Amino acid sequence: MDGLVDDIILLDGATAPQQLDVQIGGGSMIAYTCPAPDKETENEDSVAAIPYGPDAVVLVVADGAGGLPAGRRASQTAIHALRDSLNNAMEETMLLRTAILNGIDAANQAVLALANGSATTMTVVTIEALILRTYQIGDSEAMVVGQRGRIKSQTMAHSPTGFAVEAGFLDQRAALHHEERHLVSNFIGTIDMRIDLAAEIKLSPRDTVLLASDGLTDNIHIHEITEIIRKGPLSKAIDAMTGLAKRRMTIETMHQPSKPDDLSVILYRKPYRTIRGNFVPVRS
Repeated sequence: MDGLVDDIILLDGATAPQQLDVQIGGGSMIAYTCPAPDKETENEDSVAAIPYGPDAVVLVVADGAGGLPAGRRASQTAIHALRDSLNNAMEETMLLRTAILNGIDAANQAVLALANGSATTMTVVTIEALILRTYQIGDSEAMVVGQRGRIKSQTMAHSPTGFAVEAGFLDQRAALHHEERHLVSNFIGTIDMRIDLAAEIKLSPRDTVLLASDGLTDNIHIHEITEIIRKGPLSKAIDAMTGLAKRRMTIETMHQPSKPDDLSVILYRKPYRTIRGNFVPVRS
């Protein structure tokens, strides 16, 4: 962990696995990141949590584009630009939705200003009390899963296979084995960057929020992810997911996906108590 950088928790795991378990934004968060197996260069993923007042948190996973220069620098530059923009927005008491849109635009301009051809995906989840919203650029993904395993919200990967799955031309299992799975069509650091903004959803008791780079979602089926995270301690869930993903990366079999890559995951839950029959979040 790089530690606290002003008001941001930044986890980047440049050369070795790193994990952090904290209370933030009125909930519990556990985050993990590590470089790809046998990788000689640095981890290009960056993971962050940014408070926005006492009851809100901004969760971010950014995956520097592989094959392009300075992927790690791009992902960290994007997150710091978003943080700086959010700090300015808090001073102006700006609505979080507006602050995030402005911050993502600032992140795009900051990576473009590097002028080195680098780029990064960025997936952002905002949680204000019980209200959650996702903002998507690229193929790092976010999900909300209920205790019984129902997917209540899921981002769509900005890729040929992601669009094919969304349109019903390809199922998620087949997408993991598709020859174009590695292609991404939307990045921070490009002049045509676009933001996929989802509708708000209200979290229910025991919902689990997940953000992950494609190091997870290219190696584990969605039904496996939901079964692992739907209940039980977050620490147990993240150990099970990351362990399975790393095994798949290193041992290729005919019927399972196997794509060595940097791996980053955030899991988040709100604690609840009952007031007059209604569930409300408990402040940490």
